[in-house]
Amino acid sequence: MRSIWNGAISFGLVSIPIKLVNATENHSVSFRQVHRTDGGRIRYRKVCELDDQEVTTAEIGKGYEDATGSIIPITEEDLAGLPLPTAKTIEIVAFVPAASIDPLQMDTAYYLSASGVPAAKPYTLLREALKRSQKVAIAKFALRGRERLGMLRVVDDVIAMHGLLWPDEIRTPEGVAPETPVTVREAELDLADALMDTLGTVDLETLRDDYREAVEEMIAAKADGEPVAPQTTPTEGGGKVLDLMAALENSVRAAKEARATDEPVAEVTRLPAKKTAKKAARKTTPAKKRAAKKTTPTKTKRASA
Repeated sequence: MRSIWNGAISFGLVSIPIKLVNATENHSVSFRQVHRTDGGRIRYRKVCELDDQEVTTAEIGKGYEDATGSIIPITEEDLAGLPLPTAKTIEIVAFVPAASIDPLQMDTAYYLSASGVPAAKPYTLLREALKRSQKVAIAKFALRGRERLGMLRVVDDVIAMHGLLWPDEIRTPEGVAPETPVTVREAELDLADALMDTLGTVDLETLRDDYREAVEEMIAAKADGEPVAPQTTPTEGGGKVLDLMAALENSVRAAKEARATDEPVAEVTRLPAKKTAKKAARKTTPAKKRAAKKTTPTKTKRASA
């Protein structure tokens, strides 16, 4: 796996050289924007709203827009002059029980890899210390130009780090709970407990993305020129529950029947291979549309990539 950040873990006076790699990946099917009439790709141009000229990445800087709408230019030198002690260091500041971390704070996950042979011993020391203490480490680190919080924990034989949102980035749940007081009967709670017990636990490895599989099957069928049959979705649920007890009893019965039935695992559908650049070059380039004045970003239409 390719590292996205190189630095060190600061563990008291111990420094552990590490590499940061992404622990997750996105498997969503991505789409391009196209012109409905001829299938041409829709692309974005970066245009200055003052002179209506397209600009390159090298010409683009940063600016902060204040409450009056005025832009305050911010240079890289301005940002470089700010104190950022964690620019190349994951600085451990505390060890706390894992249960004390609110899951609402958890953000992107990373793996921390020991960088080089000398880092293996202190890396293993920190890993085993985390295991024995049954705690997680809270750290500060900098990534993509800002300082962040992180939580270090052990996954198998690897130290993983979850980015954490700062406490003031978590909204309070005011106005979310039902406003009208409701009394729940013991019999209803007993049925809810029975439903929870019937559903039991699940191996997350057995769960699948049904929508993504349906999208892949649809794309494969269209690529082969086959007709795509519309799929109907059951309209059960989502309505107003008139009899809560009956709904709970039916749910328990349905859950027991579902657990008694072993469903076959669906096969993964392979998406058609993308067209080569040689084939794509044979397409006729559609005429360019005149870009809208003083709009950022401005859309123009080009040939499909």
